[in-house]
Amino acid sequence: MAVAPDGVTSEDRTLGMLCHLLGIFTGFLGPLILWLVKKDSSRFVDHHGREALNFQITLLLLMLSLAGLTFALMIVLVGVLLIPVLVAVPILALVAEILAAVAASDGKWHRYPCCLRLV
Repeated sequence: MAVAPDGVTSEDRTLGMLCHLLGIFTGFLGPLILWLVKKDSSRFVDHHGREALNFQITLLLLMLSLAGLTFALMIVLVGVLLIPVLVAVPILALVAEILAAVAASDGKWHRYPCCLRLV
């Protein structure tokens, strides 16, 4: 197992990257399971698992509240103006997740901006 000068192994980088990529396909469940299984074996995987999990929970809360607000405001026809925001948030989240996965793959300690730190 190759160890980088900063002590992060290639397996750690792969698992850190996987934490972020699983979030794209499974929401918070993939990062949660991977983090619970590997958090004690590596500080790097613990960090990226927490970041991915926090981001997915934040994204879930944001999408649920934004969708509820949009549909509630549809009654007075103002909700139509929020539809582009409702579409843009998942696209921006995808970009943020890919950037985090690339950072983890490079062995960097990445933090999501504007994310609730719940875990």
